[in-house]
Amino acid sequence: MSKILVTGGCGMIGSNLVKRLVSNGHEVSVIDNLWRGKLEYLNGEDSKPVIDLDTHFHNIDLSVDSPETDALIAEHEYVVHLADIVAGIDYVFGNQGGLFRQNALINTNVFKSVRKAGKERIKGLIYVGTACSYPLTRQNSLDVIPLREDELFPALPESAYGWSKLMGQLEIGYLEKETGIPCCTLQFHNVYGSPCDYGERSQVIPALIRKAINYPEEEFNVWGSGKQGRAFIHVDDVVDALVLALEKGWGHGWIQIGPSECTSIREIAETVVKISGKDITPFYDISKPEGDKARSADFTKAREILGWSPRVSLEDGLRSQYRWIQEHIAREKEAGK
Repeated sequence: MSKILVTGGCGMIGSNLVKRLVSNGHEVSVIDNLWRGKLEYLNGEDSKPVIDLDTHFHNIDLSVDSPETDALIAEHEYVVHLADIVAGIDYVFGNQGGLFRQNALINTNVFKSVRKAGKERIKGLIYVGTACSYPLTRQNSLDVIPLREDELFPALPESAYGWSKLMGQLEIGYLEKETGIPCCTLQFHNVYGSPCDYGERSQVIPALIRKAINYPEEEFNVWGSGKQGRAFIHVDDVVDALVLALEKGWGHGWIQIGPSECTSIREIAETVVKISGKDITPFYDISKPEGDKARSADFTKAREILGWSPRVSLEDGLRSQYRWIQEHIAREKEAGK
């Protein structure tokens, strides 16, 4: 049993990771300011939290440097740092300055606390980066060549979000060299699954699922041409990667986590329509931003170091997420929200 702290532990990835770690016998604590995450996401199959919220949940804004964060991190052996500010493309491109600043503060405050605790206490630190940090020049064509970790530099991310996460990757590298604390950076591609935010700040898949469920009361509009593509990866596969990284990811630099297939947003929209069973004709709103043209992952490094590869098919993952959102929208309507 290890003592593990998960920042952002009430989000989609964090809550699933916490449940897996607890089931594996670890003592897990969570930091989350509940900006997007929810305490209910930590509930197990019996509808009760899988951790003691009074002693193991901490509502902390990590963008504020505090002695409380220092003390909490020093109590743990491993830190999995998932916390950041991210949302759908409209939010990301509409709040770039604030988003960059918040993520820079969140990262540097966590890393400072880890430095202060030192390698005598901290056995390992995992940081989560993003495929959005790769150069725009490698993501502005529909002719997709899977990205490799050695292509991060010269740096040219499209968004402030990509830049903010890349700065975190640089800082954790300095931390590892200067302190000797074992570190690992996993770069996630587009993660989907449940539990998730499906409201105004939601990302593309939950937004499309919500629109399909609410149709015809809500129009089924798709931002952009639909030709743009992403390497979508289910949250269960991401949790697999994090658990494997805790075992054998130390000292290997950056490791991409994502599939080699690039799936267009048009294909996602059509699959969601098929799952809905409704007669829906998607409307592609080319006046809206669509972000990078396309990307996918060369996950050779993840396979060789972690023994990881994706296992959840896209349609299975979409069907599972559709059911989850459908159930929650139904509950909201019953409650009169």
